[in-house]
Amino acid sequence: MISRVGQIMLYVNNQNEAVNFWTNNLGFTVISEEDSGQGMRWIEIAPYKDAETSIILHNKEFVANMDPELNLGTPSLMFFSENLDQLHSDLTNKNITVGEIVNMPSGRVFNFADSEENYFAVMEKK
Repeated sequence: MISRVGQIMLYVNNQNEAVNFWTNNLGFTVISEEDSGQGMRWIEIAPYKDAETSIILHNKEFVANMDPELNLGTPSLMFFSENLDQLHSDLTNKNITVGEIVNMPSGRVFNFADSEENYFAVMEKK
């Protein structure tokens, strides 16, 4: 039986740029970095060190060559924030593409784009 979501694979064109985006703009932490020595490198990031769910940044081109049938599309991720207005303001001030805050039946939410124009959403959860 599945008990939780452990890791989410995010396939990116530039791993160093992706690490920079997530750590410098969103405050994520690099949990680990592995390199097979044969071109397979992956970087685990999370909002904080002991988070139950982390994101693994994989090199999209390498994975595509290794497994051409794999879906390398960006997952639709919903993050939670306790201070949505402050996060929206911080990302806007960092010149990150952000959408307007909208009211949804489940709460207030906005989306943002990473450095590769992949979009993610953030919902207010207090």
